[in-house]
Amino acid sequence: MGRWNEAVRWDRTLPVKVCGRCDFVSILPPVLKSHRRLVKVEEARLYYETVGSGPLILCVHGGNGSGDIWKGLAEGLKGQYKVVYYDRRGFSRSILTGEQDYEHRLEIDADDARKLIEHLADNGDPKATVIGNSSGAIVSLALLTRHPSVIKNLIPHEPPALALLPDREELFARQQGLYEIYRSGGVIPAMKDFFDFIKYGEEGEMRLSGLKKASDPLLLYNIMYWFEREILPYPMHEWDVALIEKQKHLLILANGELSHPEALQFRANKVLAEKLDLKLTMFPGAHTGFASHPEEFASVLLRMVAEHDSLAKQC
Repeated sequence: MGRWNEAVRWDRTLPVKVCGRCDFVSILPPVLKSHRRLVKVEEARLYYETVGSGPLILCVHGGNGSGDIWKGLAEGLKGQYKVVYYDRRGFSRSILTGEQDYEHRLEIDADDARKLIEHLADNGDPKATVIGNSSGAIVSLALLTRHPSVIKNLIPHEPPALALLPDREELFARQQGLYEIYRSGGVIPAMKDFFDFIKYGEEGEMRLSGLKKASDPLLLYNIMYWFEREILPYPMHEWDVALIEKQKHLLILANGELSHPEALQFRANKVLAEKLDLKLTMFPGAHTGFASHPEEFASVLLRMVAEHDSLAKQC
């Protein structure tokens, strides 16, 4: 059993403080909207949206809990690609339909991505360019190790892969501390400490300010679900670098040019680049540059994917 399983047991019915009051994660169900598209997967239904036409690009969100964060980027890609963004299981508009295997949630998240690609694949070619951010980048790397056959290109954008870093033990302890702050003090104090931990700077200050003013229970639900189900197991996941190396020809490692160079999520891709002898590509913006600089980000993404595809054809 992994370190994070030994450290804490999760229970969605336990009360958690949010902004000075007590809520229950279990009474904040995902809000379903009209005109939704759902695909059935094991013990869940995933909400997704598509725009554009052409080769498939799958966008995997992080701890924000909604595929909507990719909409700006999708606008910049839809002229050349069919872009799909979705709510991962347990978040936002996706629905849990049965008992969940939380011991293997990351693997199941990766399996969900594979099933979504296969569901949307055109002309019998179940392949996609996949971009994941933060926790979504962790999911994308898990997809690479489990189902490389559905990947055309993989762009992990700033994965918080703590286990790859030389100071991993210190980072593991700090990550455990974040969860304990969340449990004892609530979402706001925990998010403040989290943004300090990942060196989020001004972007983090703006997000924290917005969170303090938030009235949408779904936003709070997503953050609480992320704390309960991801903040320990996803960053602490032990990676088989040799397995990743076998598929390194699919990788485009991506960091934000405005991100702090000592931030853990920045350093993780640097380590991967060194271990795999790959280029680290800088994209516009910081940790969520695809949302803050969507047009510029789309331009770099299109160029890098075109170059990557061209090199693949020469091999």
